[in-house]
Amino acid sequence: MRYEEKIPKTWLTVTTVLYVVGIGWMAVGTVPDETGLWLGLSAMFLVLIWAPFNAVPLSKYVYNRIQIDGQTLRVGRERIPLADLDPSTVHAPFPGPVNARLVGGGWAVPMGMDSVVISTRRGEALTVPTRDGSAFRSALGSALGVGQP
Repeated sequence: MRYEEKIPKTWLTVTTVLYVVGIGWMAVGTVPDETGLWLGLSAMFLVLIWAPFNAVPLSKYVYNRIQIDGQTLRVGRERIPLADLDPSTVHAPFPGPVNARLVGGGWAVPMGMDSVVISTRRGEALTVPTRDGSAFRSALGSALGVGQP
């Protein structure tokens, strides 16, 4: 693996620990007498509180993970062969306004993330959401054999 950009899991860890501690605290007074009530409240808190608070971090994990190995750029669920990418667009800013396809499967670039526009050899513009645009560009340039400008 030449480059891997993971999404931080701090928020997901904190909210999961709070959820488990909360349902454990509820279990102390209710289980085994009111197990059905405890299970119902646990499910309700999972669906109505934990899931909405973690929807964005989970979607970033699914759609915005970046991995570059010897032959492939993987963004989220999408794999692009490095041979299909145009090396001249890695370090150069894309000229003018571009209607580029978002890579990875998400609907938009999430808040707090940068976007890098690169091109394929066929001329298709691709927007890659990334946490660190310069590190991504240098890793992609290294994988494609293009030096820093």
